[in-house]
Formats: sequence, C-alpha cells, structure tokens
Amino acid sequence: MISKDKLNRINALAKKSKEEGLTAEEKKEQRVLREEYLGNIRSSFTNQLKTMTVIDPEGKDVTPKKVKDLQARNKKH
Repeated sequence: MISKDKLNRINALAKKSKEEGLTAEEKKEQRVLREEYLGNIRSSFTNQLKTMTVIDPEGKDVTPKKVKDLQARNKKH
C-alpha cells in the first residue's frame, strides 16, 4: 500500500504540472511515484485474481484458464 504522503505528493505534482509545469527533477519524482503506485495497483489486482472463482448461472465453475494457472502457481510457492 502506498503511503498517504506519497499519494498526496503525486496529486500535488499533477496539479502543479497542469498549472505551471514541472522541473526535470519533479518530472522524474513524479514518474517514480507513479510507477510505485501502479505497481501497488497491479499487485492488489493480482492478489484478487488469486482468490477468484467464476460460477455460471447453472452453478458450474467457469473460471478462466489464465486465472486457474495463476492460482496453481501461487499454491506451489
């Protein structure tokens, strides 16, 4: 989970970028913070997929193969 301070900094840099522009150093900081944020989002989404099961209206497990493969890899570790 990304800290509240880092999230506030991302938002402050986005606002400054729209209003007056960023220095090269600020652009680099923004890029690093965004990558960390996106990494957290991706990790969270992957963890949700690891516990997902899809059931059709007839009660059959129709979980996609990619999800089942991800779950199987997770059980091995």
